[in-house]
Amino acid sequence: MNKELSKAERTRQFIIEATAPVFNKKGYAGTSLSDLTEATGLTKGSIYGNFENKEEVALAVFDFNTCRVTDMVEREMAAANTYYEKLMVYTRVYNDERLAAHGGCAVLNTAVEADDTNEALKIKAAQAILKWEKKIVTLINGGKATGEFKADVNAGENALAIIALIEGGVMISKVTNSSNNLQKVLNTIELLINQMKK
Repeated sequence: MNKELSKAERTRQFIIEATAPVFNKKGYAGTSLSDLTEATGLTKGSIYGNFENKEEVALAVFDFNTCRVTDMVEREMAAANTYYEKLMVYTRVYNDERLAAHGGCAVLNTAVEADDTNEALKIKAAQAILKWEKKIVTLINGGKATGEFKADVNAGENALAIIALIEGGVMISKVTNSSNNLQKVLNTIELLINQMKK
């Protein structure tokens, strides 16, 4: 049974959704209170009436941004019939214009900025990467169990390589302002996945 959100919960969700692209594009340090009020149309008091501080907003936004990408991946994987097809979903989702429109990958953006400056955001980014790694390892091991992938494929190494290639490709694409560079890296991921096949 769906419970209707209270006014406070709706306002909190609105703040998260409205500021998500701002934090993802400008980062935690680069996002000011005036950015938050401009994105939401709310006063400082309204924002801090729903969140203790900017960090609390940023942490909620990180969860929102990563869930949006995870949901895109999960929807496409649900339509895939094989473990190979499920792994290939990553090459499509991370090349999706909707991801770029929201500032790219929240994990990459947060990890790069927060590694030495914000412990709470660093922990969130690390947890997201570990969860992502576990998901890919599960897919690769599933493919090994069904005979789609070679038995000697190292699931952990390949999972980390896929993540590193995706995040590196997104970063290179952003700094060079070239989606073609991302496509080249995604093509390399496809080759990697194809090499796992029997």
